[in-house]
Amino acid sequence: MTQHAHDHCLSAAADLSPELHHSIARQGLLAPWRAPSLAFPLSLCRSVAGQQLSVKAAASIWARVAALSETQDSLLETFCENQADRMRACGLSGAKVKTLLAIAEANRQGALEADVLRAMPPEDRSDRLVEIWGVGRWTADMANIFYFGEPDIWPDGDVTARKTLEKLTSKRRKTVRTAARFAPYRSYLARYMWRHADAPPDL
Repeated sequence: MTQHAHDHCLSAAADLSPELHHSIARQGLLAPWRAPSLAFPLSLCRSVAGQQLSVKAAASIWARVAALSETQDSLLETFCENQADRMRACGLSGAKVKTLLAIAEANRQGALEADVLRAMPPEDRSDRLVEIWGVGRWTADMANIFYFGEPDIWPDGDVTARKTLEKLTSKRRKTVRTAARFAPYRSYLARYMWRHADAPPDL
């Protein structure tokens, strides 16, 4: 995060509430985007597997899923219909298993090439991702923020980010409108909200 981005967030926050400004000032400059540790299709699968779970539970389930294959490179190949029971035994719901199978199929069809997706505008990238069964806007937002490093995504479907912003601003206006004050750095606002709540997504 640059000093300019931090200053912009501070200025926007100061116009909204002292509490929000204090939280961002206290947290300071955010660390740079972390390099993705998984290939994009697997990163997408992990994001789906961890939805609506605590960080600890999400990590535990993904560890069991990862153990289905001897290597990370071949893990996607195990996501097929005849392995669905084993996937459910890892703690995945039926809907999440179906989504992981759909992601694996999209990957086999060449729809998840990271370099191709990276060259797209984030809105087009999101539209491409949500065409996959079970992949919603939240998952696409997380991919844009954490995998592709987009600086200007506000994930309004994320309950923690939205509720924390509402709490710190005491505003009844829609959080989308509040977050718009932080453009072109809305992803940083989301990260500040997660850090304030001490509840970052497990991705």
